[in-house]
Amino acid sequence: MSQEILIVDDEANIVLSLEFLMKQAGFQVRTAEDGEQALEAMEDHPPDLVLLDVMMPRKNGYEVCEEIRRRPEWAGLPVVMLTAKGRDVEREKGLALGADDYITKPFSTQEVVDKVKEILRDRQGGG
Repeated sequence: MSQEILIVDDEANIVLSLEFLMKQAGFQVRTAEDGEQALEAMEDHPPDLVLLDVMMPRKNGYEVCEEIRRRPEWAGLPVVMLTAKGRDVEREKGLALGADDYITKPFSTQEVVDKVKEILRDRQGGG
């Protein structure tokens, strides 16, 4: 069974391009437009990895990341944060909250696909 990625971003063009590339790379993809929608989607069926935007309505990426790390059943779930905020302090905050990696917008969508593959490979002990 292919691995599933949950893409959480309120910018439709980013979601569309990431969704397309992740599917091309062989992943199953679900999407959410905000943090609350993401958490609801994870309740039903946790993905193998979350691509999580920082700046979103209803619950921001930091809040979602904190919630993921607080829940024992999701504690090992890889989280890659996506943000327009490239300052070191923002990156450090994301990593301190438990994000596995941090990618600054604008990014190459191929860079994101490569990062996802790398993290999932490492999680499976192949890296």
